[in-house]
Amino acid sequence: MPQTPSFCAVDFGTSNSAIAIPDADGSMRLVELEPGHATMPTAVFYFVEGRHDADGPPRAFGRAAIKAYIDGNDGRLMRSMKSILGSGLIEQTTDVGGGRGVKYFDILAGYLKRLRNAALASGAAQPLDKIVLGRPVFFVDREPERDAAAQASLEAAARAVGFHEVHFQFEPIAAAFDYERQVERESLVLVADIGGGTSDFSIVRVGPERMQRVDRREDILANHGVHIAGTDFDRHVELASILREFGYRSFGPERAGSPPREVPSAVYFDLATWHLINTVYSPMRVAELRQMKSFYGDPLHHQRLMTVVEERLGHELAGRAEAAKIAVSGGGDTVIDLSLIEPGLEVALSERTAVEALDRDIERIVQAGRETVAQAGLKPEQIDALYFTGGSTGLRLLADRIAREFPAATQVRGDRFASVATGLGLHAARLFRA
Repeated sequence: MPQTPSFCAVDFGTSNSAIAIPDADGSMRLVELEPGHATMPTAVFYFVEGRHDADGPPRAFGRAAIKAYIDGNDGRLMRSMKSILGSGLIEQTTDVGGGRGVKYFDILAGYLKRLRNAALASGAAQPLDKIVLGRPVFFVDREPERDAAAQASLEAAARAVGFHEVHFQFEPIAAAFDYERQVERESLVLVADIGGGTSDFSIVRVGPERMQRVDRREDILANHGVHIAGTDFDRHVELASILREFGYRSFGPERAGSPPREVPSAVYFDLATWHLINTVYSPMRVAELRQMKSFYGDPLHHQRLMTVVEERLGHELAGRAEAAKIAVSGGGDTVIDLSLIEPGLEVALSERTAVEALDRDIERIVQAGRETVAQAGLKPEQIDALYFTGGSTGLRLLADRIAREFPAATQVRGDRFASVATGLGLHAARLFRA
């Protein structure tokens, strides 16, 4: 009986991740990372209580990490880890509670090790030391040195957990490979991969006669992207709705001889950015915010802000902003319950408010799609299909705006969370079996 090949493909996403391995019948399959789920939130929770083991401080991953945070366990939740790649933070040490410090690099590597161990537990062949990793078109916009450093850091993390042969493939191209399985004739597809951290576009020539080729460079007509996506949408929604109730864009008291000044906004931008929320909780920062009470024209705003900071509720607010964005993404309005801060406190969010808050980002994403077509030397009407993938393509107003640019293209929606991982698996099978 032939031995099952030992390799895998990993979609390491800003919001969710997945891993594909060879199956006994020669096909590729996604590993069930959590009961009933082939994707797992890219999240780690470090517990204050507990002992180190061989892999480091006590922690939980994925949905268990988010549950540990919601249940009120003492510790620190880490999300959007992909956004650290290409930044100076990657080699810095961060406090995870209980007097423990962990390098951001080790946090990332630990998550990859968790994926690898899940694949081995699911029946992946040993030694599982070959990998195809997905990557966005740009980790960092318009800064090639930082972009190269981001890929190098991700490769180093993969090697640190046991992968000795590491290859990369662009995530939207992987999505095109997934789409290619359903096409009956050669065509041009524009893949719109809008995830949590980046919005990437690729134009790929696909077809039944091309799909078995290992080298597809001549079929990739253009790649382009911007570092704007779902987490940016969440931040804008939180600033436009929730954080207004905590003093964002409010003014201080009137003072003789001078007009009221706007309250300093830095704390609000940090509270609305996942990987910066914990910086607001440092004792020095908390003390500084306490001293700012006189800056507020409405003392209630400052009181609510201090409740968030002192009770470490920043991630909870960010999560409610994300849920509100999803609630209005298909049209309609929602109400955000903030009673955890103050009894009876709630904020209404309409689709119109969300559209206004996201309009500039959406236009930049749509412009990236236009530029991708121009880079390929094509006109919009020459695009045969528009393939949507990535969690943020569930935002109706975004998908509609992109589709309007390509009226002749057939709209196809892939699995928002798994099509990239599936395509990476197809590419890995062709690459390593060849």
